[in-house]
Amino acid sequence: RMDPDEPWRQPVDAEGPKRNREAMREVMDHWLELGVSGFRCDLAATLVKDDPGWVETGKLWGEMRAWLGEEHPDAVLISEWGDPATSVPAGFDGDFFLPVNGPGDGAPWKSLWQDNPYFGADGTGTAKTFTDAWQQTEQTIGRPGHILLPSANHDGALRLNNGVRTPEEIPAAFAFWLTWPTVPTLYYGEEIGMRLIEGLPDVEGSNGRQNNRTPMQWNDGPNAGFSTAPADELYIPQDPDPNRPTVAGQLADRGSLLNFVQRVIALRKEHPEFGSSGAVEVFHDGYPLTYLRGDRFLITINPSREQVTVDVADDRLAEARPVEDSGVRIDGRTVTVPAFGYAILDLG
Repeated sequence: RMDPDEPWRQPVDAEGPKRNREAMREVMDHWLELGVSGFRCDLAATLVKDDPGWVETGKLWGEMRAWLGEEHPDAVLISEWGDPATSVPAGFDGDFFLPVNGPGDGAPWKSLWQDNPYFGADGTGTAKTFTDAWQQTEQTIGRPGHILLPSANHDGALRLNNGVRTPEEIPAAFAFWLTWPTVPTLYYGEEIGMRLIEGLPDVEGSNGRQNNRTPMQWNDGPNAGFSTAPADELYIPQDPDPNRPTVAGQLADRGSLLNFVQRVIALRKEHPEFGSSGAVEVFHDGYPLTYLRGDRFLITINPSREQVTVDVADDRLAEARPVEDSGVRIDGRTVTVPAFGYAILDLG
């Protein structure tokens, strides 16, 4: 819109906005020539103001995608939009399910991790909000568009180990996260179960978001191996717990979360059935969440503190081979999953 009291506002086809787009291409070209693989575009939905339905914003990104296709055809373009059904058709390779924007203002993401979450010990959530939104979005974006699923990011004071969810609950979350047909988006430290730390100082406008920005915990040395500076000079204090998890400690423990995460990542790389483009069929969206990947691998996930069962109508279940599991029992077509349990079963 044009407003004499706001002279910085110009139509999208004015010379100023055109020069801005040219400058964006120059910056992108510079870094792509230096070897970066692509860009994660922060606040991608906000480039054009007063744009109902993101019509002009979509045109802008479509223009960028067309240019990339000519000059850097292998470059990846990821948006921080929170609505893959809008951003992927605009030209992005993928977008996130986030706590904001998109279906129900972030309802699919929140239903997993935040608002009466499915991944909560009480077992009162539902995975249906997420699975329904996922299927609808996939139908809209088609292939090769991708939906990215984070557990947390730098913009929210969130972690899997959030002070409510306990460490024993986290492996089930990873079993889901790394076997679902998403592009898993791992926030640093989640792979060792780093904690959300309440009460940290608000630094440089972090506005309450500093609680999941504590320094990475590498080993048992000073500052957990993050820095040789005096502890009081760190940007944000370390987790003060003397038993805080570290990369070194977990690498040495085959039963650790980190080793489990590495095994499932290796499984995902080995078998295309687990890829972000592989097929998924949901058998049960209650507790336990149960789904089939590529007509071969059955995954069942129980984030609740109670043992649960599910009946699976697949005759191959009797001969299923556990690839990863936490004590799941199979009796005929009935699968019993213990509290905070999971299984990845190869049906052959």
